[in-house]
Amino acid sequence: MAGVDFHALRSQIDIRAVLNLLGFLASERRGDHVRGPCPVHGARLPESRSFSIHLKRNAYRCFRCGSQGNQLDLWAAATRQPLYEATLDLCAKLHLRVPRLGRSPPAPEKSPPAS
Repeated sequence: MAGVDFHALRSQIDIRAVLNLLGFLASERRGDHVRGPCPVHGARLPESRSFSIHLKRNAYRCFRCGSQGNQLDLWAAATRQPLYEATLDLCAKLHLRVPRLGRSPPAPEKSPPAS
């Protein structure tokens, strides 16, 4: 079985889609930065600001629990799954085809030199 093309998948999924699935509600917005309660360690106070997301970079960081990464890392951490399984789960929830790493096609055979 071919592996998952994580790079291709990260370019297809916006971190906002992951935040929506997690039910994240921002407590502060400033341009491309959003802050609020951390879905990874389960912060419950709506005024919490320990969780920071940079929307254009598809990156997050929690200053309390230390979790950080991209949108796939966020889904894996918040759902407590290994990255591979979390990726398959996220694709299913978003109705996306899982991009696979393909094997490179075999090199064409060289024809004998013409005489």
